[in-house]
Amino acid sequence: MREILSRLLATGGRLRSAVSRDESDGDQLATDGGATVKTTRGDSLRNSLPVEWELVESAPFWLPPVLFAGFFVYGAIAWNFLLSLTDYNGLGGAQYETFDLSMYSRLLNDGAFWQAAQNTVVLLVVFTVLCLALGLFVAILIDQQIRFENTFRTIYLLPMSLSFVVTATMWAWVYNARNGVLNQLLRVFNLEGAIVGLLRPAGVNAEVIQWLSWNTTALAAVIFALIWQFSGYAMVVFLAGLRAIPTEHYEAARVDGASTVRLYARVIIPQLRASAVSASVVLMVFALKAFDFIYALRGSQPGANMDILATMMYRVAFDSLQWAYGSAVAIVLFALALLVIGPYLYSEYRRGEL
Repeated sequence: MREILSRLLATGGRLRSAVSRDESDGDQLATDGGATVKTTRGDSLRNSLPVEWELVESAPFWLPPVLFAGFFVYGAIAWNFLLSLTDYNGLGGAQYETFDLSMYSRLLNDGAFWQAAQNTVVLLVVFTVLCLALGLFVAILIDQQIRFENTFRTIYLLPMSLSFVVTATMWAWVYNARNGVLNQLLRVFNLEGAIVGLLRPAGVNAEVIQWLSWNTTALAAVIFALIWQFSGYAMVVFLAGLRAIPTEHYEAARVDGASTVRLYARVIIPQLRASAVSASVVLMVFALKAFDFIYALRGSQPGANMDILATMMYRVAFDSLQWAYGSAVAIVLFALALLVIGPYLYSEYRRGEL
């Protein structure tokens, strides 16, 4: 490596000296306006500098962030994977002499892991699909040139600007069993008894709905709150896609006698594929990052029916001091994130967009 760098530096020095000599021998050329412009053979030499030398010259700009990202991101991921192959408990130093897959074998036999994995997948799929459906519906409504469009769009997108902690605190008030807004509304319309009978789990005698405790409502409550926060993002993405479709497509479908439903189902929505794919990837990433929301809502012990891989990772690593086991859960979560983002990045690369 040192020999290669020394050769590149020597080559660059020779090229720079050649450029400086040729600049003194530049010719004066007359332009159409009568002015003279000095041109040099050094310009062509600059343009012919080898790519390797350009990389060396620009190293002060790209090398520090690459080193920082490599150490603090990818280095941390590699270290986390190594920890998952040990039995480290967070006390003392980890033993790196021997590695095994005992933590991953333990995962496969842990019912809590499978429950958290199931909740994560359900949250990922249901949240993304419902966000896309609601966002598309609202985008189509706004695209009809309604009055106060900008105001409505801003209000609908506003929840996305809130942090998970703020959102979780607000929804904790809404879902409060005794004084929550949701249960109060049900009482006003005399619907609480019917809803309790419909949603109450077997063996539970509560007379009020425990939205965040019952296994029939806990995960659904989280999904509904996250849809409220992020469906505005899907709306903006779809609205941008709708505004990019030429008006000729609408007019041609109208001339052919297509109804509004057939117009959107057969002509407009199929053209929103790119918008749907990009929005889906971002929404799935949001779903995988729901730890902040659930932790602010229920802490590190959210219950089996609200537990996801992220909260399980935190609980076993920091509450139970089972760092190696928590690292194994983190690697599974990382693999799930790659499974979500990887195909999208590959498709973009094939299309030449990366």
